[in-house]
Amino acid sequence: MGLKVLLEFSGGAELLFDRVKQHTVELADNETWTLGKLLIWIRENLLKERPELFMQGNTVRPGILVLINDADWELMGELDYEVEANDRIVFISTLHGG
Repeated sequence: MGLKVLLEFSGGAELLFDRVKQHTVELADNETWTLGKLLIWIRENLLKERPELFMQGNTVRPGILVLINDADWELMGELDYEVEANDRIVFISTLHGG
């Protein structure tokens, strides 16, 4: 059985993921998953278009708020946070075109 995690995308970020706001994913549980590693997995497996609007290098681009179980990821260690079973990770775009 894998490591189940709920990923949510909103504020326009869902448009990059086929307009699907929630994704329940199951990751291989025989390895340690950091948020940095999960972001690369998301880019390779879920992101459907315009990766430059979601990621910059190996992290989320400025303007995307990341919450881990309703807490700002900056309080949780950002890319070094070790993902745990049943975590809810939310990506909210604060970027709006004009």
